[in-house]
Amino acid sequence: MKNTKVDLNIDKELFTPLSENEKNFEQVVRPSVGYWADAWRRLKNNKVAIFSLGLIIISVLLAILGPIFMEKTRGYNYYETNLQATNLRPSLEHWFGTDDLGRDLFVRVMYGSRYSLIIAVAAAAINLVIGVLYGGIAGFFGGKVDNIMMRIVDVLYSIPTQIYVVILMAAFKKEGSTGLGTIILAMAISYWVGMARIVRGDILQLKQQEFVLAAKALGASKTRVLFKHLIPNCLGSILVTLTLFIPQAIFTEAFLSFIGLGINPPLASLGTLSNDASGYLNTAAYQLLFPAGAICVIILAFNLFGDGLTEALDPKNKK
Repeated sequence: MKNTKVDLNIDKELFTPLSENEKNFEQVVRPSVGYWADAWRRLKNNKVAIFSLGLIIISVLLAILGPIFMEKTRGYNYYETNLQATNLRPSLEHWFGTDDLGRDLFVRVMYGSRYSLIIAVAAAAINLVIGVLYGGIAGFFGGKVDNIMMRIVDVLYSIPTQIYVVILMAAFKKEGSTGLGTIILAMAISYWVGMARIVRGDILQLKQQEFVLAAKALGASKTRVLFKHLIPNCLGSILVTLTLFIPQAIFTEAFLSFIGLGINPPLASLGTLSNDASGYLNTAAYQLLFPAGAICVIILAFNLFGDGLTEALDPKNKK
């Protein structure tokens, strides 16, 4: 082979220095974001979900502050009657009209929304505790424990939950009580099975992951693995299920109140307002229109927000 010499005298004019833009072209300019920050970014891009969240916030504020504001400014409250102003149609004086006892219907609807939301949120909180614990234990231990616990869930799930609620309400409702605690307990006892099945499914998938095996290898107890590593990683599914349970609870409460198994006077919910107004459907339909409309708006807002939350928390939707 012949040795060939390479000329290393390269003309410097063949090269030009990079500009600042070219130097930064391959630089990573987007900061790293965590799971929840990325989920919030996707949720903000969902206009329907943000609009629904706004409706939920407005409904909650009106339910809490609305009756107080109306009583301070206009002297209307939910319980005082005025037989000189019964069944008045909506006007500037009474925005939603008055009922058969002369009570301002706008205040009554806001007050009813307060108790409907209290019942739904309280039942959802109890449902959260029971469902997460039951499903978490079943999924984590598996084997015979899982089989026995989930067969119980299957039996309960096979019977319509509203039948449970009606039976429990009829059995535990006492004369002279408001019925508030009874209806919350009845719904919480009946609706936890859905949460348990979802949590159990997530736990079955997660407990085979490397971080769980690493925690066990480092000597973490079963309680720590379950409550510190597994359940926090199910939080996305839990939040979505909780958000979708609230409108279901509001509808169930309205249904029970409409058939006479809801809360008792002097308390009022949207369901009891609809029940009271049903007898005036032909002569004063507005008395049914406004509480029923409030039920529809609140349920629709929670359902749309729940759908948006599902899309935001699903890692497959990451762009």
